[in-house]
Amino acid sequence: MNQITVHLAEGFEEIEAVTIIDVLRRAGLNVVTVSITGNRIVKGSHNIEMNADLLFDEVDYTKGGMIILPGGMPGSKNLNEHVGLKSQIIEYQKNGKYLAAICAAPIVFGNLGILKGKRAVCYPGYEAHLIGAKVLNVPYIVDDLIITGRGVGTALKFSLEIVRILVGEERAIL
Repeated sequence: MNQITVHLAEGFEEIEAVTIIDVLRRAGLNVVTVSITGNRIVKGSHNIEMNADLLFDEVDYTKGGMIILPGGMPGSKNLNEHVGLKSQIIEYQKNGKYLAAICAAPIVFGNLGILKGKRAVCYPGYEAHLIGAKVLNVPYIVDDLIITGRGVGTALKFSLEIVRILVGEERAIL
C-alpha cells in the first residue's frame, strides 16, 4: 500500500488518532501523520500534543493510497474548513483511492457530497452532515472505498478493519 496520511487538526481526538496510527504501523503500513495547522506540534481535544511527521504543504499526495481523518472537536470542524485537504479528498475519490474518517470527521466527506448513496456512520448528533448517505448505527462501515467509524469506542475495530482491507485478515489479528 502506498503512503497513508492521517491528518491532524487542532482539537483532534487523541485516542482515535493514536489508535489508527499505532495499529496501521504495527501492520507494517506506511503511515505518515500530517499537520494541517502550519505547525508540526498539534494539540488534541484533551490538550495532548502530537508531533506530526509532515506539514500539509510537504506531502506528495500522488504517492498516497489513503487519507484518514480522526475525529474530535473542534478537530473535525478544522479539517472541514481546510480547503487544500478537501481538494485532496476530492482527488482521491475521483482517482479511486481509499478515504476513511471516524467520529465527527465523516462530516468532511458528507459536506463534500461524496457520501451520496453510500452507507456511513458518525458520532451521534452529526448525522445531518452526512448529506445523501444512508446513516447506520453500527461501529464502522465500509462502502466501496469509503470507511467510516462511529467514535472513540470503535477506534480499534475501525483501525483493524482498515488493516484487514489493505493487507489481509492475518495482519488484522495482530
